Amino acid sequence: MVLSAILTILGLVLFETISSIDNAVINAEVLSKMSERARRWFLLWGLLAAVFVVRGVLPFLIVWLTTPQLTVFEALNALINSDPEVTKAVEESAPLLLVGGGVFLIFLFLHWLFLEPKNYGLGIEPFFHAQGVWFYATVSIFLSAITWFALQLHPLMAFSAVVGSTAFFITHGFKGYAEQKERELLAGSNMGDVSKILYLEVIDATFSIDGVVGAFAFTLSVPLILLGNGIGAYVVREMTIRNIENVKKYRYLKNGAMYSIFFLGSIMLLDSFNYHIPSWVSPVATFMILGYFFFKSHQEIGKK
Repeated sequence: MVLSAILTILGLVLFETISSIDNAVINAEVLSKMSERARRWFLLWGLLAAVFVVRGVLPFLIVWLTTPQLTVFEALNALINSDPEVTKAVEESAPLLLVGGGVFLIFLFLHWLFLEPKNYGLGIEPFFHAQGVWFYATVSIFLSAITWFALQLHPLMAFSAVVGSTAFFITHGFKGYAEQKERELLAGSNMGDVSKILYLEVIDATFSIDGVVGAFAFTLSVPLILLGNGIGAYVVREMTIRNIENVKKYRYLKNGAMYSIFFLGSIMLLDSFNYHIPSWVSPVATFMILGYFFFKSHQEIGKK
């Protein structure tokens, strides 16, 4: 039990760290345009907000919304104290959470594969990138199929799948806006330090959704998610301060993060349709996928 928890936490830390690299890059570039005092304020209080507000509240809200028989206070008290009755209720409602989260993550992966600029890490990537026009057709067909099969089990599962796709397009819109605002800031925007801090907090919340949703492929335990993602958020802040230029040299880490997202999304979908996947599979697969792309990036650096 303890070994399983440790493996889960380590997997969450690694996944949160790698999936937040884009966020760390944005933070570092915007912070470079801020005063020293504002940078210190963001790195301290921004970290507390990232860990306790975003990565603490968001997973709790997701669990509560997919377990409607519980009140907010019942869910909060029970999750903290590991009430077995509530744990059972959460497990019974898990398919609603998992199918929506799985759809969200698969959409995220497909958008990256078809449309986003990337360093090609595998031979299949140039082919799919050249077929970008098929992204919307692919996700529409995929969502239709998942919704059809979900209806055979429970109508709310089908609704949850649609919610997952809606969440993807909402967060994708915010990320697009973030990229536009980043370009404006780096081009010499007159935005003050307070506004920049608020902007970074909003962007952190947007980017953290990927990590929080993916965390449920590791465990349904909110305390473990809070601990693993919280440590990951701290590591991201440290990268922002000290090592962001070195991290950017590892060209294929983003590829590893996206293939991990695809794998975790697939596990969530399989679990939601009653194909039980052992709990150790998610962290072990994450280590293997990210390890491969880290090694590939390291080899590329060595050639230069």
